[in-house]
Parts: sequence; structure tokens; C-alpha cells
Amino acid sequence: MQADIVLLPGDGIGPEIMAQAEAALNDIAAVGGHQFKLVRRLIGGAAIDALGLPLPSETIGACHQADAVLLGAVGGPRWDRVDSKIRPEQGLLGLRSNMGLFANLRPVTPHPALFGASPLKPEKLEGVDLIVVRELTGGLYFGRKLELPEQAEDVCSYSRPEIERVVRRAAELARARRGKLTLVDKANVLATSRLWRRVTEDLVRREFPTSTSRSCWSTPWPCTCSRARPIST
Repeated sequence: MQADIVLLPGDGIGPEIMAQAEAALNDIAAVGGHQFKLVRRLIGGAAIDALGLPLPSETIGACHQADAVLLGAVGGPRWDRVDSKIRPEQGLLGLRSNMGLFANLRPVTPHPALFGASPLKPEKLEGVDLIVVRELTGGLYFGRKLELPEQAEDVCSYSRPEIERVVRRAAELARARRGKLTLVDKANVLATSRLWRRVTEDLVRREFPTSTSRSCWSTPWPCTCSRARPIST
């Protein structure tokens, strides 16, 4: 295998993580006979310090040309000034929107050695195997913003296409696993959550009729489903 991989160490613990990731890639290449071309680029606070921008055009260009992109971390106390117009996190959000990275996939499989570190009882963790799919390019982070000395506003806005592409990805993953999909929302309060629920129910019925889906309200930690009902069977 040949692959061009962009490394974005970023800030904080990012460079330390990336150093180990690079070592692992080199070992994989040596053992498997692969050829990885590794290129480092700036993002976040490191990019601000060097170039005055959290996401330089050189970084975006390299990411678009790459076969894979590895990101460490962005931000830290050094750049954490509320009055700053340029922030490291803008690099992360810009990377998401520029590359169309709309879905974050987070596998959840607790390791028995870590059961004792969880606030949940060990018996509740046994056999847990799921994937959290998080929407990344809409909502509050990307909505219209207003920031005045005595007032601030972040608009949470979603469209049907934005929701459908995330739900479709989640349903595809569910179908390849146990065929179960859960939407966690706040439909009892938020209009956007009610839209999410309507779109999810409609899409699952049309495109994934054999999957079992349900919706539940989100609650403060520890999160439990306070309401669940089947969407389709």
C-alpha cells in the first residue's frame, strides 16, 4: 500500500500523541511492506503563532490532496482569551466544514480493566458495544452569531439534508451491526430536535425498513433514556 498522510499535531498534548502515531505508522509500514509519505502541517494555536491564522491555506491544500489526515489537538490556556477574534478552535471547525466532515464516529467498547474508573456499575458495562455518531458541521457551532458587550447569540439551525446525511450514515452502521439505531434528542423543548426526529423517522422508514430505531430524550449525566419508542421494525 502507498498512502500520503498529513499529520496535524496542533497544540497541547497533540504533538506528543502525533509522535507516537508517527512511530506506529512507521512500524506498520515496515512490517507490512507499505509506503507512507508523512507530511506535517500547522493548525490551531501553533498555526496562529507561526502564521497568524488557525487554518493556513497550505494546511487545507495538503489535507485535500492526502489519502488520510491525522489530527492531534487544538487550543490551550495560552490562546484562551475571550476577547480574541482569532482562536485555535476555528482551525478545527474550518477543517470540518472545508472538507465536508459532517459525521464523527466514536466507538464505545469499555475495557474490563477500566470498569472501576466508571461511575456506572461494572455489570452495566459488560457487553457494551456501540458507536456514537455525532453531527459536526451544523447547529450552534456553525449558526449565525452575535456578540455584543451585554448580549450574545448563537443560532442553532438545521436543514433536512444536513440531518439526512448523518442519520443515513448512522443507519448504515447500525444495519451492519445489530440493526438498532437510537436518536438522542431534546424534542420536548427544541424545535431543531423535533425536526431531527421527524426526518429520522421518515428516512429510516423509507431507506432502512428492516432496522429497529427509537428516539429518546437526552438528560443530564448520567445519561439515561427517559422516553423511547420504536420508529420501525
